[in-house]
Amino acid sequence: MNALALVTGATSGIGRAFADRLAADGYDLIAVGRDTARLADLVASHPNVTVRPLAADLATPDGIEKVAAAAAAEPVDLLVNNAGVAHYMPFAELPAHRAAEVVNVKILAATLLARAVLGGMLDRGAGTIINVGGMIAFSGPAPSSVTPRRAVYGGALAYLLAFSQLLAAELEGTGVRVQALLPGVVATEFHTRQGIDLSGIPRMSAEDVVTASLRGLELGETVTAPGVADPSLLDAAFAASLAAFGGQRPELAARYRS
Repeated sequence: MNALALVTGATSGIGRAFADRLAADGYDLIAVGRDTARLADLVASHPNVTVRPLAADLATPDGIEKVAAAAAAEPVDLLVNNAGVAHYMPFAELPAHRAAEVVNVKILAATLLARAVLGGMLDRGAGTIINVGGMIAFSGPAPSSVTPRRAVYGGALAYLLAFSQLLAAELEGTGVRVQALLPGVVATEFHTRQGIDLSGIPRMSAEDVVTASLRGLELGETVTAPGVADPSLLDAAFAASLAAFGGQRPELAARYRS
């Protein structure tokens, strides 16, 4: 019996690259996407494994519930929370329904799908959850000169990073692995759909992102940043975060005293 992977956003970009690689490696797939024609193409492209297309919009509560139910009912060995939506614009100009879409796709769906597969993984003593975020998760301290504006999107990716790290710590010793996958700018349709032209900027391929993710799992990484050549930069960032967390005291800091 083949291992089973559930991939969201499986019809294009990083999600399609994951689906193609995993199918080539012998995984059966539950492929989640909104475009039924592209789902059909994915199925036809991999006749040697079972690809179950699941049409759903993870920007909606009904779509999240549909996929979570499917995830809970199947022995999913690998979950790839990849689906994404950006809606880059200043927060004051971001329509409420667009903000909700970002939160639903990158935070709520990723959280609830991980919860849906986790019970079975714990029972089997094995499994992997990959949460696809991005290096924008580190951009919180950026000055006002940095564009495009993306407070909600950046905040959502920062959530995925912290969620993945904390969940990995919770699951230590259970056989279930968690990875935060943080690519930089990738050559996909993602930015084009937001009306952003990055054709003149060097970009990593989606296939290389998947290669980094799978190799990162082999290396035991919780955070995999495909474009960061010096991993000590990540170590320093996380050490600084822990130092700040550990530096709190019950007394009011001197700078706040009048």
